[in-house]
Amino acid sequence: MSKAPLSSPVFRKISRIALSEGVKAYVIGGYVRDYYLHRPSSDIDIVIVGSGIAVAEKLAEELGTRLTVFRTYGTAMLQAYGMEIEFVGARKESYTPQSRNPRVESGTLEDDQLRRDFTINAMAWSLNEENFGELVDPFDGMHDLENLIIRTPTDADVTFSDDPLRMMRGVRFASQLGFDLDSETFDAIKRNARRMSIITKERISVELNKILSSDRPSIGLELMEMTGLMQEILPEIHNLCGVERHGGLAHKDNFKHTMQVLDNVSRRSDNLWLRWAALLHDVAKPVTKSFDSSTGFSFHGHNVVGSKMAKSIFIRLKLPLGETLKYVQKMIFLHMRPIALVEDEVTDSAVRRLLFEASDDIDDLMLLAEADITSAQRAKVERALANMCLVREKLKDIEEKDRIRNFRIPINGDMIMQEFDVEPSQILAQIKEEVKNAILDGKIPNEYDPAHELMCRLAEEYGLKHR
Repeated sequence: MSKAPLSSPVFRKISRIALSEGVKAYVIGGYVRDYYLHRPSSDIDIVIVGSGIAVAEKLAEELGTRLTVFRTYGTAMLQAYGMEIEFVGARKESYTPQSRNPRVESGTLEDDQLRRDFTINAMAWSLNEENFGELVDPFDGMHDLENLIIRTPTDADVTFSDDPLRMMRGVRFASQLGFDLDSETFDAIKRNARRMSIITKERISVELNKILSSDRPSIGLELMEMTGLMQEILPEIHNLCGVERHGGLAHKDNFKHTMQVLDNVSRRSDNLWLRWAALLHDVAKPVTKSFDSSTGFSFHGHNVVGSKMAKSIFIRLKLPLGETLKYVQKMIFLHMRPIALVEDEVTDSAVRRLLFEASDDIDDLMLLAEADITSAQRAKVERALANMCLVREKLKDIEEKDRIRNFRIPINGDMIMQEFDVEPSQILAQIKEEVKNAILDGKIPNEYDPAHELMCRLAEEYGLKHR
């Protein structure tokens, strides 16, 4: 490795202060793990066998930097040398069954390592003079790093029952790092999945978002399904699993399809909310499924119902509402429209309407629509993607010609009311709608004069008189 893990001057400073305070100091957790995984990390956890706050205060004074202290939790945090450094006193914890908030008391380094969630996060480097830089690894985390395994340092049932969020963290690390859950850890998550009910939705959503931000989110989501976590957290996605058959007719496994779509999107975009849209794009298929012996299975309106279900899911999981939710709902609502243009004749009018409804999100919508093309038959996928290229070309041509993206009709309700001395009414709304449709259908250009001329003609037909 090109750079020594403790080469920053801050580690020697901490070592000297710990010696003067008569305490022991160690770097522990993610910074140690990520060094051996060749992953960048600037978040450093320092555990002090004694008062972590006292050492942090001395370091902050020496560096002349601001210190943030959380005395309730016995932690302190500061910024130095481009890193965020958090200090905590070594501790041991005990839990009650109905809470994830532990009773905390001072402990040894091994007590502190024992309370960590996984062996790969329990490794520590000594900052002490007599063995500076030595790896302290009582639970064989290095072996698990080398073998790509997620394992708890103590009894997995106790670990997960004490703090059920650790189950989601285990799945998240497997997804982020490409590791496997060891068999006992996997089985313990299955046994304890229902304990997730005591965890706040905000904390669950943090882990969900990290899973969705992985290079291959399907790894974590499939583990959630296999362990029972999905049924507890996102039952709507769990309900996508399985294939129903009637005679020789069947539909695809919508869970497997969704995982493919999500991974397809993730290969091309790091937009978290587009990934959420991919996860939820078919969420309403189980509730809209119907069967006809002549045509097979159908899911009519699943895009409409799915966009509504997204709102209830976002509210339940305490995810952002407002513009973020509107974006996800729009992607779900429109996700089949580009594919429909492939299947039908691609008319200018249809393309204008798609541009109008998608607006600045048209590129994301096209990415989602292309990701939604999945099949075991490679030739079928390639044919469909080639057709989508035609849609992209048409979108580009119409956009350049008609300036439809972020479309605003050149006339508005105020103009109509002022020119014809009318109050807001159904007739006024109808005139605006007909002018908009005339532009989208290519009957008039997207310009003020033709739009105003049509407005006046329609107003006369509806019996409105100029002032």
